[in-house]
Amino acid sequence: MPDVQGLVNEFLFKLKKRKIEGSQATARQTAVLLRSVISQQRIPYTHQAAALIDAVKAVGEQLVLANPVELAVGNIVRRVLHIIREEDLSLTTVAMAGLNLSAVSDDEDETDQDHHPVLSAAAVAAASRNTLRPPSLQTLLEDLPDLAAVPHTSSSGGDSEGKSKSADKSSRGRKLKHDVIEAVNELIEDIDTCHEQIAEQAVEHIHQNEVILTLGSSRTVLEFLCAAKEKKRSFRVFVAEGAPRYQGHLLAKELVARGLQTTLITDSAVFAMISRVNMVIVGAHAVMANGGVIAPVGLNMVALAAQRHAVPFVVLASSHKLCPLYPHNPEVLLNELRSPSELLDFGEFSDCMDFGSGTGSPLLHVVNPTFDYVPPKLVSLFITDTGGHNPSYVYRLIADYYSTDDLVLQRKPASVNS
Repeated sequence: MPDVQGLVNEFLFKLKKRKIEGSQATARQTAVLLRSVISQQRIPYTHQAAALIDAVKAVGEQLVLANPVELAVGNIVRRVLHIIREEDLSLTTVAMAGLNLSAVSDDEDETDQDHHPVLSAAAVAAASRNTLRPPSLQTLLEDLPDLAAVPHTSSSGGDSEGKSKSADKSSRGRKLKHDVIEAVNELIEDIDTCHEQIAEQAVEHIHQNEVILTLGSSRTVLEFLCAAKEKKRSFRVFVAEGAPRYQGHLLAKELVARGLQTTLITDSAVFAMISRVNMVIVGAHAVMANGGVIAPVGLNMVALAAQRHAVPFVVLASSHKLCPLYPHNPEVLLNELRSPSELLDFGEFSDCMDFGSGTGSPLLHVVNPTFDYVPPKLVSLFITDTGGHNPSYVYRLIADYYSTDDLVLQRKPASVNS
């Protein structure tokens, strides 16, 4: 089996050097790596879920720090942590149900009833108040070792009982790991098919003879538009070129190759052309908990133009792009600056050094941000792999995918008393 730490180090290198392009590829590789971590993690007899959670958090913290801008990494880490908690809660619930059945059968014998302690209503209520903390139920079970046991009649009987209980805990650990890995496999499959699941909804949103505007290049947008074309919908696409990387040129060529009527425009022409547009359809880098969108630079301008002309602004985003954090959270890095060479080549930039103040600092500075932030009030609709949702519903989707205990992955350093 491959060395897990070696896999982690290799992935950390790719994240730091920005070797992985796109949120989908990053999310998938993160999930595959965490599956390997879980598969090779040794499970103790007690606190089995906690051991998996600690292992995933330790790796996840390193991954997030390697590339804080790629929010899909933290999203997948939190999704896997939520999976562990849910699977542990499921196993604990099954165990509780078995104990309740045993208690019902014991009620038939009033003499034996006194020898079988039962969970108090207060204890069960306290355990069920917070379903995001399933280990508390497991702790209750571990604190009742004689719940379903018969009285000790001999030392050999006690040894046999101890071995049986150890085997049960070991079996539970294997079952937990198996269920978690299966759930992570399903997560990976969802990531692989996210474009197709979103594209299936295209015919519900794109109608005959409409004009669609988009900016830059997004595979999700490409598949969405092509899916509508395959359903015999005739429409035209305006593609803003997405300077300075000009990813819109690539999208325009792809659309033409697939038979769509396409018009390529400059980014500065968006306001001039928006009055002819029926709908704006764009991709996203991440969707925040408040419904705001981190998107390629230039999209906030497009959203403002759409709002000014009452044009629906639709964002396509698969579930792995839903981030449970808010834009103001200190853990969120909203932007990063790309190389100035995308705007000026180094020869032109070096010439400007001669016009400095004599200290070598130039008068010309080049700022090349990667992303824009689009506030939720500018978004009309989110289309995810689970359907269409209003920005105000994003918090409910996030509650289904994440646990509140896992929102902050970075562990606080221990304070040193001087």
